[in-house]
Amino acid sequence: MDHIAVLIPCYNEEKTISKVVRDFRASLGDDAVIYVYDNNSTDKTSEHARAAGAVVRTEKKQGKGNVLRRMFREIDARCYIMVDGDDTYPAENAPEMVRLVLEEGADMVVGDRLSSTYFEENKRPFHNFGNSFVRGAINRLFGTEYRDIMTGYRAMSYEFVKTFPVLSRGFEIETEMSIHAADKNMNVRNIVVDYKDRPEGSVSKLNTFADGFKVISTIIRLLRTYRPLQFFGTISGVASFLGAIFVLPVFKAYRETKKVERFPTLIVCCFAFLTAILSLFTGFELETMSIKNRQDFEAELKEADEEKKKLEKIKKGVDK
Repeated sequence: MDHIAVLIPCYNEEKTISKVVRDFRASLGDDAVIYVYDNNSTDKTSEHARAAGAVVRTEKKQGKGNVLRRMFREIDARCYIMVDGDDTYPAENAPEMVRLVLEEGADMVVGDRLSSTYFEENKRPFHNFGNSFVRGAINRLFGTEYRDIMTGYRAMSYEFVKTFPVLSRGFEIETEMSIHAADKNMNVRNIVVDYKDRPEGSVSKLNTFADGFKVISTIIRLLRTYRPLQFFGTISGVASFLGAIFVLPVFKAYRETKKVERFPTLIVCCFAFLTAILSLFTGFELETMSIKNRQDFEAELKEADEEKKKLEKIKKGVDK
């Protein structure tokens, strides 16, 4: 079991990966093992990472979420640092992030770019808008106070990593991690970090609109999963509102003529009210299941903690 594991998922980062590995080695010292997982790079990312002293492995399924799923499954550590390989995050913050996990019991420490230099350094205006929009949407929908949702710089505990179900395949993984931590009432801390844009010659893999749509889809999916009563209750409210608007003229005409003159409208309104009722009861049922899942998660946390203690005993025995 490693003391600290630095996780760097990479795709075509030969321009920057050597510096990232050296910086985190200098910042964390020999207590850290630096893992670079090459995600089908067509350049010399693997060679440069290995030459800089990283443990290099490969993941053939394309996408950051797929890489992290394998990393979380294969690597055991007391503390994990997740960082991108593009040299946009400072390694100097890593020791403090590790301290918050190991000494103060944080489950996840979020490297907050948006409160420092992100909007000045980032030259892509739609990325700036997207980060602000996602932060506002999640904080409003889930009642959180995150300062940066989509940052790729995080520290995590063993318990968080081993109980986090990775479902996303791509860059929407950061959004999923943030919502999971909020739903499970985990100890999340924020630390402001200085962000710098990619150096010249390094190209972003993010597609502003395609990946932005995936993030929005992920928020909707996770709202349905983690807040089912809120999600289906909204559908119920909208269906009831529309049904009431269109049924009022039908009733008004009936009171005046004693005849139902617009049967199709009445039938559609009946289906709207049925949809509202079904959605509401679906929300109640799934909310009960969600509460049960949170109770089961507490048991999973205890199991993960016991497994961690076993691994630490084994490591102590090997070190002796």
